[in-house]
Amino acid sequence: MHDAPSHLRGDRYAVIRLLGEGGQAATFEAVDKKEGKPVAIKRFRVRGAKSWKEVELAEREARVLSSLSHPGLPRYVEHFEENGELFLVTEKVEGESLAAMQKRGATLDEGEIVRFLRDSSAILDYLHGRAPPVVHRDVKPSNILRRPDGSFVIIDFGAVRDKLKPEGGSTVVGTFGFMAPEQFQGRAMPASDVYAVGATAMTMLTGVQPEDLPHKGLAIDVASALGKNASPTLVSALAAMLEPDPDRRATRIAPLIETLRDAPRKTDVPRDKPRRGAKPSKKERDIERDIEQGIEEAVQQMEQGFSEIKKEWAKKSKKHESKANRDARKAEEKAARRARKAEQRARKIDERAWAEVQSSTIPVPVAGLLLFGLTIAQIAVLVALRAIVPTLLSVLSIFFGKPLRDASARTRDAGVLAHESMQRAKDVVRNRTERTSSGARIEVKPVETPSDPKRVRIADADAKDDAAEDELAAEEEADAEARARQRK
Repeated sequence: MHDAPSHLRGDRYAVIRLLGEGGQAATFEAVDKKEGKPVAIKRFRVRGAKSWKEVELAEREARVLSSLSHPGLPRYVEHFEENGELFLVTEKVEGESLAAMQKRGATLDEGEIVRFLRDSSAILDYLHGRAPPVVHRDVKPSNILRRPDGSFVIIDFGAVRDKLKPEGGSTVVGTFGFMAPEQFQGRAMPASDVYAVGATAMTMLTGVQPEDLPHKGLAIDVASALGKNASPTLVSALAAMLEPDPDRRATRIAPLIETLRDAPRKTDVPRDKPRRGAKPSKKERDIERDIEQGIEEAVQQMEQGFSEIKKEWAKKSKKHESKANRDARKAEEKAARRARKAEQRARKIDERAWAEVQSSTIPVPVAGLLLFGLTIAQIAVLVALRAIVPTLLSVLSIFFGKPLRDASARTRDAGVLAHESMQRAKDVVRNRTERTSSGARIEVKPVETPSDPKRVRIADADAKDDAAEDELAAEEEADAEARARQRK
């Protein structure tokens, strides 16, 4: 419990009573003897602060309020330090907080909510239009006062933020239920105050805290919460203010309430009694909780079933894939065996053909004609492709340019290839000619060998005659030696 000082700032402020307290701060009602007016003095104990951030927020509140002047905000008087404590003095706003009204079971009808939205719109436009924008960050029923004339005032700038950093990084400040989702990430922005005003309006219309209202996903279901008797225009305006995504949320209230200026007041609803059906009974809450649990269990069972189906499908897919791989491997091996057999058969056929070619000969008259014809063709190609045609193309290239010069070079290359091909053909004919250098005839005999039954052996027939003559000479020499021995 905060002890209340009797006098502050010398004898200027006479403290009357404690208005409220929380954390390291307390607010007192006092009289400014100098002005003769009631004031509200907020005290912050620096020594009891848990962190320097709390001290910084207190100093920021005083600094920001000193620069503001609006009918919907408490008028700043001064701030000072005394006995190690910070004091902020503002005018004492007459009226009742919405939290106090809610505590005694009172709500606001649609006409009063429209007045609240209109006053809040003017205040926020003033704060957010500053340079840099001033973000309250803690709009809620306890920080809204309703004057006797029905107008509304926003108080308590202890969580105010007057510098918006593009990179974020703000301290998380606010009240659960009235705090926009982005504030949980420390990203308070002007649209965050719009969300808080919408949440406060919903609470004062229904008498239910925002977290207890029906939701669709992350958003409050405004239509379900207000019921069928609510004005569709008001439902649409509050839904736009309570959009969870700050990029899609309304950034100003004024455009949303233009058509709500003539909204009817529901005077048949007592202000000091909660609206019938506003708060669900314990039985209704239990039924709703059971339904939510049932839905959650059903979703879990569905997810588990899908997971098992996915695993079974993966197993079957793997099995089918393995069988397909085996079939493909067998087909590949079978094709490889067939290819090897075909290659072996082709090699054998080629060997037999080569053996036949090796064993063949060309008669001498035919070989002579072939050699003569090849020589004539070789000369003709040499003259035509390496002399006449290239020369003609070179002359024409003078008139037609590079394409004919290239054609001339290709023609010479073709002549060289043709000359070499004919030369190889002449060599083959010479190797296959049925004659020897001595003009002897050629005898072709097949020689059967285990390794190659198709191999042939070519022998010179005159070699037999030479052998016979040698044998006769040897016999004659032997007879001559025998006669010589007899004479001796």
